[in-house]
Amino acid sequence: MKRRYNKHYTLEEARALLTQVGKWLERLAELRAKLEKCDEKLGKMTEPGRDTGGPLVNEWVRMMADIKDVLLEFHRREIQVKDLDRGLVDFPAIIGGKEVFLCWEQGEEDIEFWHELDAGYAGRERL
Repeated sequence: MKRRYNKHYTLEEARALLTQVGKWLERLAELRAKLEKCDEKLGKMTEPGRDTGGPLVNEWVRMMADIKDVLLEFHRREIQVKDLDRGLVDFPAIIGGKEVFLCWEQGEEDIEFWHELDAGYAGRERL
């Protein structure tokens, strides 16, 4: 059977990454909040004929690059960010010979749920 993911986590491997995943999610939330403020300032500056270059644009570009760097950490490991506001992530795994996701939401102490690849959060089942 063709697998959708190359990397599959054991429960132990996914648990070992939770602290780091939490830090990445916090960083993304922080960068996103800063980016929104920057976007507001830039929005006021984008009147026709007005130059929007300078430090604010440079800061915006740096923040976008930082966001991309953090998202690449997830991408390299094939960890799926499903909902950034909630800090919801899925780790590809194999349970009972079937490709599924181990599901974790920021604030949960441990990975306690899994779901089918296409089921989503509503389809979560206890491990």
